[in-house]
Amino acid sequence: MTVIIRGGTVVNADRAFRADVLCFGDKVVAVGESLEAPPNATVIDAGGQYVMPGGIDTHTHMQLPFMGTVTADDFFTGTAAGLAGGTTTIMDFVIPDPRQSLLEAYHTWRGWARKAAGDYTFHVAVTWWDDSVHKEMGTLVRNHGVNSFKHFMAYKNAIMADDETLVKSFRRALELGAIPTVHAENGELVFQLQKELLKKGVSGPEAHPLSRPPEVEAEAANRAIAIAGVLGTPVYIVHVSCAEALDAITRARSRGQRVYGEALAGHLVIDDSVYSNPDPEFARAHVMSPPFRSSHHQQALWHGLQGGNLHTTATDHCTFCAEQKAAGKDDFTKIPNGCGGVEERMAVIWDAGVNTGRLTPSEFVRVTSTNAAQIFNMYPRKGVIAVGADADIVVWDPNGMRTISAKTQFAKGGFNVFEGRTVQGIPTHTLAAGKHVFDRGELRAEEGAGRHIDRPAFTTTAA
Repeated sequence: MTVIIRGGTVVNADRAFRADVLCFGDKVVAVGESLEAPPNATVIDAGGQYVMPGGIDTHTHMQLPFMGTVTADDFFTGTAAGLAGGTTTIMDFVIPDPRQSLLEAYHTWRGWARKAAGDYTFHVAVTWWDDSVHKEMGTLVRNHGVNSFKHFMAYKNAIMADDETLVKSFRRALELGAIPTVHAENGELVFQLQKELLKKGVSGPEAHPLSRPPEVEAEAANRAIAIAGVLGTPVYIVHVSCAEALDAITRARSRGQRVYGEALAGHLVIDDSVYSNPDPEFARAHVMSPPFRSSHHQQALWHGLQGGNLHTTATDHCTFCAEQKAAGKDDFTKIPNGCGGVEERMAVIWDAGVNTGRLTPSEFVRVTSTNAAQIFNMYPRKGVIAVGADADIVVWDPNGMRTISAKTQFAKGGFNVFEGRTVQGIPTHTLAAGKHVFDRGELRAEEGAGRHIDRPAFTTTAA
């Protein structure tokens, strides 16, 4: 299949320029002015629009078994929704049960992901430690294209990694040329605060942010960064939500430490007033970890993106319907944690970032695609429009407008945390591996069309 995108302004992380883009099969084969194309080529008119690399969402949870239920979006519906929003690649998480083989869990997730409509790749969580985990980390890196390992410092009595596991796993990741990623919340503090709040009779969703104050996140971020610093390994902090955790990243980077930070679209624009909403169903729908914060923290996160101390934007897409969230109607600790956003991330960040002058279009590309591709070793296959790159492309109308609503979304779950927000700047066309999968509101996603993306190891010191 040949597709030519004519008349647009190509925006990469380093520059913007007028050019046509010619795609053949799943690759970009030419970028330049007045390109010739075969008569049977599909022509996309990008006049007055931007032509950008497809988005990479570094943090999603499709078909995740969690807190006694399974997320509403599977790998087909979730990736299809992403394509509608301009995201062409997701980075999901394999999360083994305690004592479960990493490889066994990995193959389970790979099986679930076969129905994906867009490209996908996996971080693998290390939730426990013995010699078999050490060995299987090597197998995953060498044979399965995994170069990142996730560590939950939260969720005590479930998947929380203690300090011994962090140290041993970080060291092994360094040997293998992989990067550790961290969910930074002090799980013991959260556990104790939850118990205290319940004892006081505070059991509704308003208790959720009280049990996870910024200090809980900051302590864990500082600890993870310190461990990584002693061992000499890079570290990636997922869903940074507060100024204090950002400060820890900024200090470490000023010392030359390789620390990377991720911000969620929701944390950039939604504040903690959602938890005091008089409708408990509405408040429960916003329960995620870390929780939404005050506007002070939102401004800090934007400064982090602008200043280069936060590098990627994601969603932590993890959708649950109202009935699933109602499992915690009498006990906030039983509300399944998670919100959506894979479909809205790009438009929300453009509207709140580019339209306000916080980000340039090239900086937008950097934080929605290019940095992720570079940090996780998918560049230049992903994250850039250039000859030889994957034909993952979004044509973007900076003047187009859309009011976000659960009634019109493609994602499942029946709720949208961005409900009612009108955004200016929306995708009109999406190409995924050269296929025209979204055309001005028409979603043409194909189940099983997505590909697993192997990510090579970085420089290694061990076989």
